[in-house]
Amino acid sequence: AGSFQEAGVIQQAYNLNFPLHVVPASCAQCPAWSAFSVSSPAIVLETVKQAGAGPEAVVVRLYEAHGSTVTAWLQTSLPVKEAMLCDLLERPLVRGHLPLEQRGVRLSFTPFHVLSILLLLSC
Repeated sequence: AGSFQEAGVIQQAYNLNFPLHVVPASCAQCPAWSAFSVSSPAIVLETVKQAGAGPEAVVVRLYEAHGSTVTAWLQTSLPVKEAMLCDLLERPLVRGHLPLEQRGVRLSFTPFHVLSILLLLSC
């Protein structure tokens, strides 16, 4: 019912095409854990991959899926020491530094905009 945004069509499509797979845990009482979360349902975290720069860097790609202008927070449980916007070849953009805040990294999207974020980890 309602618009595709209200009905959660994008999330349902991902659930259908990329179902979660259950993996047995080594203990029965393992705490719940999530590597990443995004504060807006309009933002889809599409890709998380090791950066070409090495094991201490991760690239995260997100896009705005509702055709709206949105500010969202990307949160992670990874030990991030620096975050920056990068291009599709994972080269940092000029003035692409993103401050790390208590709520995570603040990102601004225009309709259907794709962002690539390079996260440098303190390992």
